[in-house]
Amino acid sequence: MKIGLVVSTADAPPSAYVVYRDDLGNCIDRCAALGYDGVELALRDRSQVVVPHIKRRLAATGLAVPCISTGQVFAADRLYFTHPDAEVRSQAVVRIVDMIHLAAEFGAKVNMGRVRGLIHNGEDPLAVRQRYIECVHRCADIAELLGVELIIEPVNRYEVNFVNNCAEGLEIIRASARPCQRLMPDTFHMNIEDASFRGSFLAGKDVISYVHVADSNRLAPGWGHLPFDEVFEALHEIGYDGWITAEVLPLPDPDKAAAQAVRYLRARIAGQYASNRKV
Repeated sequence: MKIGLVVSTADAPPSAYVVYRDDLGNCIDRCAALGYDGVELALRDRSQVVVPHIKRRLAATGLAVPCISTGQVFAADRLYFTHPDAEVRSQAVVRIVDMIHLAAEFGAKVNMGRVRGLIHNGEDPLAVRQRYIECVHRCADIAELLGVELIIEPVNRYEVNFVNNCAEGLEIIRASARPCQRLMPDTFHMNIEDASFRGSFLAGKDVISYVHVADSNRLAPGWGHLPFDEVFEALHEIGYDGWITAEVLPLPDPDKAAAQAVRYLRARIAGQYASNRKV
């Protein structure tokens, strides 16, 4: 498994769950110094990334960009796929297509978290679902040409009310029926919405492509009460060997949070592999 950290630009809004808010090149250097394998870029717009600059920092450090996350498109600009206004939906699609082109530059995935949207009061859930699927098809037409995965992240009910748990994520993936769409479980949201970590990982084993981790209090792993033994045992059971990326609060300060996350995750992965070798 490879370990990543979610980072963003210096102007990232308070609602962004990122540890480092800085020049993205500086974020890469700081993560490299701590022993990360990569950085997930939490962005509002493609223009925030100067591609040659980032590629130089990646080449110098050996890090990768495994994913582009898009929560700020929803939180800052209120663009999302289920919006009742067709023009807003089109703007959301344009923004995500831009992110897809950016992701292709790095061999990255594109996270479809809150940008998928929500169900407004009084709306027909089936109509809302269809709006989402139509937008996904427009994005997938580009993503599949470029070899970019669109990863759906179930998000807890206190943030959005559409696709809250992994079972709902699997259902919307089946309904969308696009090969590029995969599942991205997040342990923080799973702890609220999923009845079983193991059950959800087993059910999604064929489509899980990326995993976010945070502890029960959204702090770095190991600073809450989430059962990470169960999480890593389940990931091993399904043969998952992809990215584990920490999406946590920058508390008590960014450097301590980042150091705790990578230290804890390295130990868990090494311990899991060690126990497997003994079997």
